[in-house]
Amino acid sequence: MTFNPDADISGNKTRRRGRTTAIAGGGAVGIVAIIALLAGPLFGIDLSGLVGGLSGGEQQPSASDGGTLTECKTGEDANTNDDCRMAGAEVVLNDYWAQHVKGYVAPTLTVVDGQTATQCGTASNAVGPFYCPPEQGVYLDPTFFQLMRQQFGASAGELAQLYIVGHEWGHHIQNITGTMDKYPNNGTGPASNGVRTELQADCYAGAWLGDITDQRDKNGNPYLEKPTEAQIKDALNAAFTVGDDHIQEQSGFVNPESFTHGTSEQRQAWFADGYKNGLDVCDTFSVPGDKL
Repeated sequence: MTFNPDADISGNKTRRRGRTTAIAGGGAVGIVAIIALLAGPLFGIDLSGLVGGLSGGEQQPSASDGGTLTECKTGEDANTNDDCRMAGAEVVLNDYWAQHVKGYVAPTLTVVDGQTATQCGTASNAVGPFYCPPEQGVYLDPTFFQLMRQQFGASAGELAQLYIVGHEWGHHIQNITGTMDKYPNNGTGPASNGVRTELQADCYAGAWLGDITDQRDKNGNPYLEKPTEAQIKDALNAAFTVGDDHIQEQSGFVNPESFTHGTSEQRQAWFADGYKNGLDVCDTFSVPGDKL
């Protein structure tokens, strides 16, 4: 899915931030963050430092702030630059959710250059995109898409990238609408709240992308062009890549009782259902565990 070259994304408030030292934290909700948590027990190593979770009290030196992405003005910029694609996604996501959530409050979006400290731990391409509830902020290093290609065999094209940032926006919606409070972490497993939370975020991302070609900028220009079948398959491929079973298969052992995000098949199915049928089908918490 490519942006309309004439689309106006100059109103984005996306920030760029980066620095070189890691700081502990906790509470992030993200894609590769969970890979670290899954891999640790499987390989007998402690990777919690990658995703925070260390004891509090550490000082967090201020990160360098590159300011907002004022250079990202048009859809053409979004098509040629990954940072600007994220800035464009921010504009369109905020437009979409403002229409669907009463009293919508936009999250911050920070494009990470290298790594930077957050209240939820260090943000970097090694940790992957995540949503930090205390900050109501999404963090994403676009070089993560290269890692998806190199380490997990994903194509990670334009629509897949939008799926990923849309998924993290879904966590923001869960936060501001009270879903996270109503269904707190209750451990792992195929029917856990964690799995339901992640599958709902996949569905939310699908619903947004299914509606995205109807969204227009202030001049009446559509933000994005209609996706091709190849691009949709690419987004589904990204959903497959980050399934619990697919990740665990890399170690040669799959343990459903440790699932936190859902299987590849589930992630693809909930994304596709949202894409085809919209937000009304995204209540993963009312579905029996064996129907997820």
